[in-house]
Formats: sequence, C-alpha cells, structure tokens
Amino acid sequence: MKYVHGYDQTEHMRLLDQASTLVELLHSDTYYPAGSQVLEAGCGVGAQTITLARNSPHAHITSVDISERSLAKARKNIESAGIINVSFQQGDIFALPLKPESFDHIFVCFVLEHLAHPVEALHCLKTVLKAGGTITVVEGDHGSAYFHPDSKAANKAIQCQVELQKRAGGNAKIGRELYPLLTAAGLSSIHVSPRMVYADSSKPHFVEGFTKNTFTTMIEGIRESSLEAGLLDEKTFDAGIRDLYRTTEKDGVFCYTFFKAIATKEPLS
Repeated sequence: MKYVHGYDQTEHMRLLDQASTLVELLHSDTYYPAGSQVLEAGCGVGAQTITLARNSPHAHITSVDISERSLAKARKNIESAGIINVSFQQGDIFALPLKPESFDHIFVCFVLEHLAHPVEALHCLKTVLKAGGTITVVEGDHGSAYFHPDSKAANKAIQCQVELQKRAGGNAKIGRELYPLLTAAGLSSIHVSPRMVYADSSKPHFVEGFTKNTFTTMIEGIRESSLEAGLLDEKTFDAGIRDLYRTTEKDGVFCYTFFKAIATKEPLS
C-alpha cells in the first residue's frame, strides 16, 4: 500500500496544523536564491509548499506528488494563499518525469519515512539535481518522543504507529538515520541538525498545534488499524491516548525531535 499525504480530511487537517505550528522550527533557515529552480518531492496536500514558496518568493518551486487527488488539494491551498511561484506535476519519485540535472535545489519533507527504499529514492532525486546543488531532507523520529507524566500505555500506543509503518515498508524512526542515508546515496557536505519540539503550558502554541493536533491526533488515528492488527488491546490503547492528552494539561510536558539534513551533489572530478 502506497502512503499518500492527506488522503482523508482528518489527515489533511493534521498535516496543515503540523506545518503551521512548525514553520519557525523547521523552515526558518530554508530559502533559495532568486531564479533558482527548486523541486519539492512528495508535496502531498501542499502543507509545506506554502512556507517553502513564501521563504523564497523569487525562486520557482516545482512540487511533485504521486497522487493527483493530493495535488488538487495542494493547488487549492496555494491558490488560496495567493502564491504564484509554484507549479505542480504528478510523478513518482522513483520514476520522475523530469530532465536530468534540471534543478538547483531539492526539498523533501516527511517522505522518506514512508518508503521501503529511501536510498534508492535519494539516488533518483540526485539524478535531477545539478552538480553543486543541494538537497534538504526533514524527517521525524518517533523514538524521540518522551513526556511527563510518563505512561507505559502511551508509549505502547506510539509503538503501534512505529510497527504499522514498519509493516507498510516505512520507518517511523528514520530521522536519526539521515546522515548514513545521505552518505549511502553518494551526497557530500552533509550537515544534520536536530530540531526539538518542547511543549509545556508556557508554550500554548506548541501544546495545541503539536501535542494535541499533530502528534496525539496522529496516534489516535491509527486506533482501528492497531486493534485489527492485534498490536494492542482496546483498553490499553485508549488509556495511552488519554495519557497523551494528559501531557497537555498545566503540569504536562511533551518533547519530540525532528532532524533536518542538508547535503550537496559534488561535481564529477
């Protein structure tokens, strides 16, 4: 089964909440020079596209996704935002309908985690990147989630997401692997930086936008799949969700780490 960003309305809204909440943390240092040709690979419903385009208003963004349904939503979101420096194209990362070495930069966000062969995907992307161009990759790591009050049930519910993604061919802990993945793809000058979300009651924006509407909503959304797969019993899963919401109360704390990597395609010597 292929993963599609924003396949249903709940997932669509979760991705938009996530993007708007994490703009400063993940994207404040992503901007491209005027005239640059930038490929956004796996744009989904355009949750990251708006920020990408606004940060580089004089670059041209080509946003590609395998799902025409998601692209239709992305187009609508971009039009509503009044953005004019983005074009969309349907395509598969493993068979891109693009000319070799036609982009100055590539941006990939929350895509590799869903692929069974991320190094192969990076090799495919590398072919359409000009020598000297950069590729920026952003991924999360579900193994980095910790919180107060701690909860065995909540950790078990999170592990269901990790296991379901593994069974689907993905890797929910891929963030910590970005350096070796990019190295294996033959990229160089690799720099990886961890970006921690820290949410307590003094940061209501993160509590609402990330702990509640992004992370806990995502785990809550796999309830039926987890129960059907026999990964956890109903009582424990529901207790885990309650305990995740418990971390959003006045004395609660929630932490999660994303990883952002930037690498370069070296010219052939």
